[in-house]
Amino acid sequence: MNFALILLVLTLATGVLYAINFRLRKRRPAGAKEPAWVEWGADFFPVILLVFVLRSFIAEPFKIPSGSMMPTLVEGDFILVNKYTYGIRLPVINKKILAVNEPQRGDVMVFRYPENPSLDYIKRVIGLPGDVVAYQNKRLSINGEPVEMTRIDDYAHAQRLYYSEQYLAKFGDVEHRLLNDADAPAFVTEIGRFPYRENCAYNATGVTCTVPPGHYFMLGDNRDNSKDGRSWGFVPEENIVGKAFFIWLNFNGCQLDFSRLKFISCQFDLGRIGSFK
Repeated sequence: MNFALILLVLTLATGVLYAINFRLRKRRPAGAKEPAWVEWGADFFPVILLVFVLRSFIAEPFKIPSGSMMPTLVEGDFILVNKYTYGIRLPVINKKILAVNEPQRGDVMVFRYPENPSLDYIKRVIGLPGDVVAYQNKRLSINGEPVEMTRIDDYAHAQRLYYSEQYLAKFGDVEHRLLNDADAPAFVTEIGRFPYRENCAYNATGVTCTVPPGHYFMLGDNRDNSKDGRSWGFVPEENIVGKAFFIWLNFNGCQLDFSRLKFISCQFDLGRIGSFK
C-alpha cells in the first residue's frame, strides 16, 4: 500500500472541502449548516496537511522488521528518517527538486528496494559512485584500503541463545558495530540478476564490485544475516528515501492470552531510544 499516495489524496480532498466551506461560509444563512461530511472534511484538512508536510519533507517514521542491521538496529525499533538531508524530493514520485547533501560512507540510509520499489529497505552506505568495494573473507576494503576493524566482546542474541563475533568498524569519523558469524560461508549464497551486474566479480571468498555513477553499494551490519548489495546490486540515486538518525521506540510485540483475555510478554526497551550511527 502506497501510504504517501493515500495521504496526498486525503490532503487534496480535504483541502477542496476546506476551500468550499470557507467560500460558502459568508453566504450561509444565519443558523444554516453545511452537511456534516463537508464540515468534517474541512476540520481535518489542517491536521492532514501538517502530517503530509512533516512526513514528506521533514521526517518519516519506519519500523525495523528484521535483524539485518543488528546490533545498530534490532527488530522492533521504531526510527525516524530525515527526509531533507539528501535533498528535497516530491512525494509519491520521489523526484529530487533541490539538492542538499550526498550520502556518505557509514550513513544508515532508507531506500526503495531496487527489485521492488514499493518496499522500503534500510542498510548502511558502503560504496559511493566510482568506488571499488571488496568484501573478501568477511573483510571489507574500499579502493584497495582495508576498513579499520577492531574485535570487541561477542554479541549475545538473547532470543536465539548464541553469540556472534562483534567488531567496531570506522569510516572516517563514523564508528559503528557489526556482526559476523564464524560458521557462515564467506561466499555470497544468493546472487540475483541486476543492472550493472558486470561490475561485480564473485568468487569463493566473496565479491568485488565497482559502483556505477549515480549509484550506491549497501551492506547490512549483521553481515552474515543480511540480503543486501552483495545479492541484488546497487541502489540508484532516485531510490533514496532519507537518512535514519533516531530510535524513538522499541516494541517487539505482545502475545494475547485468550484464556485470560489479556496481553502478556509486551516488551518495551526504553534504553534503545536515542540517536545512532
